[in-house]
Amino acid sequence: MRTFILAMTAAAALFSSAALAQKPSQSTASTPDFSGVWSHSSWPGFEPPQSGPGPVTNTSRRNGVSSPRGFIGDHTNPILKPGASEVVRKRGELEASGIGQPNQATRCWPAGVPFIFWNFGMQMLQQSDKIVILYIWDHEVHHVRMNQSHPAKMTPSWYGDSVGRYEGDTLAIDTVGVKADRPLAMVDMFGTPYTNALHVVERYRLLDYEAAKDALQRDAKENQRLGRNTGTYFPNDPNYRGKHLQLHFTVQDEGVFTTPWSATITYRRSPSPEWPELVCSENERGFYAAGETSVPVANRVDF
Repeated sequence: MRTFILAMTAAAALFSSAALAQKPSQSTASTPDFSGVWSHSSWPGFEPPQSGPGPVTNTSRRNGVSSPRGFIGDHTNPILKPGASEVVRKRGELEASGIGQPNQATRCWPAGVPFIFWNFGMQMLQQSDKIVILYIWDHEVHHVRMNQSHPAKMTPSWYGDSVGRYEGDTLAIDTVGVKADRPLAMVDMFGTPYTNALHVVERYRLLDYEAAKDALQRDAKENQRLGRNTGTYFPNDPNYRGKHLQLHFTVQDEGVFTTPWSATITYRRSPSPEWPELVCSENERGFYAAGETSVPVANRVDF
């Protein structure tokens, strides 16, 4: 497990992999530049959409916003089907009783979309035939094949199969095939489950401060802002007025959700170009209240 170092408008139309393959590639000259280190210094949830169905949010509050320590998801959110609502409710009851619950980040498990969007730091490497997105926590990487379609037959994997294209000033990424037969299969810190039907569409675009301000205000009303001394390496700078990179994503899973729902993540340029290593360390002790935790054990040597 991990020793954790740190403590939309209505749903967008989901596009098909066939459409991705049919779209011509965009010229290099007109490709938006999303390079560099971007920071998202708030915790623990997503930015709620301006309107329409949104993500599960935290009912545990501190100073009027989501508590950074107790993750008690709102199981009454109408996006949840009854089975999923019960999963979130039971997990929340354990959290409320003081028994902190593990998640993909705290247990060193690979985190697919959208769970991985919690990361405070992100880099995007753009090439003509692929996009590589780096996340600060434990060297996680998201690979995106450009202007291609999903394979006809797909074996679910930790990060799924992602294909992308540029739509003017926007990078659109379509992900399916995220492995659900795994421990801690969840889309957020509140234990909201998913199935093999999970389908996530991401749209990235650059915004001026004035255009990003509404999402930043929604984030400030819901999540904790992390200051300069929180040890995140990507502290929030309330005076930043430069370009922002906004991720608008839509989640669909007929096995779990009653409707597609959307949320945003709004990144600022990092005040530092440094990319520190934050490494997951598997061990028997946890930051959550469960104390000893299960790790792989061999009854005999295999060499």
